[in-house]
Amino acid sequence: MKRRVFLQTTLGLGTGAALGILGWQSAAGASAAGAALQWRDRTLTGMGTLLSLRVAHADAEQAERALDAAIGTIRHVEAQMSLFNPDSAISRLNRDRVLAAPDPDLVKVFQRAQSVSARSRGAFDVTVQPLWAIFEAARRQGALPSPAAVAQARAAVGWQRLDISAREIRLRQPGMAVTLNGIAQGFAADLVRAQLQQYGIVHALINTGEWAALGRPGPTRRWALGIADPRQEQALIARLAMDGRSIATSADNQSIFSQDRRHHHIFDPRSGYSPPGLASVTVAAADCALADALTKVMFVAGFHGALQLAREWQVDVLVVDKKGNWQATPGLQLQTS
Repeated sequence: MKRRVFLQTTLGLGTGAALGILGWQSAAGASAAGAALQWRDRTLTGMGTLLSLRVAHADAEQAERALDAAIGTIRHVEAQMSLFNPDSAISRLNRDRVLAAPDPDLVKVFQRAQSVSARSRGAFDVTVQPLWAIFEAARRQGALPSPAAVAQARAAVGWQRLDISAREIRLRQPGMAVTLNGIAQGFAADLVRAQLQQYGIVHALINTGEWAALGRPGPTRRWALGIADPRQEQALIARLAMDGRSIATSADNQSIFSQDRRHHHIFDPRSGYSPPGLASVTVAAADCALADALTKVMFVAGFHGALQLAREWQVDVLVVDKKGNWQATPGLQLQTS
């Protein structure tokens, strides 16, 4: 998977140019947050990308213990939900079409995904993996799949044919396969956030491929994210202040099947092809799993549809079309200069 560079961390609105994706103001940030706080950082590779965690605690050893636990949680999510791991629970489900005694977190994330699928009328669907598989196979041959191949794969897509219970998860139809790439990173951020709180962490920035935060980097600053231009990744569209909500982004430059970015890793489950209108979507929501899933719903809805759906879902969005035009809902706290 292409490295996710769409969101870059900054240290608050009005503080100058955005830093790199792992950038923060280490010494000044620690001082601003209070001399008693000890800041600790970790970076790791996981879930198909580079992840980062930053936490503060008065006890440096407790901060390290919290980070150890958070990384354990990320590895747990990977063991259950990562298609990059051929031995993960979801990989075994795709091979065998049934998974007995699934982990409770796997059940939980599938149930959340199904809820979004039902409410979005199928715009979000974890059973789109057959579509990704045929596009990826064709890409390796320097081509696109034929309409007949897309139609055949599309016939194996359908969230209603996925059975989920504490006893087992089952794919009812031959040829079905699932992917949690559209929600697992957000779900991991939620788990990590809750775990850090259990360790007494009140200030943290969590990057699991999507973003969540606790507290502040300093008494007069808020965590902020720089939203990169999907056509010029070193340029920012705006800086977004985190207001306690989680942030997720999907973009058409993260994994492409055609150089014009018309075909990419986000699919409209109902057509079998990528939605044509948007280049990127950023969603701010109360929890990161929802924000993550809704980026795909908003992609399918298109530019104006996404702005309308934001009200229905009680979230905020920033959408960028293929020509670089963008618009955000009023609830986002943006600085553009």
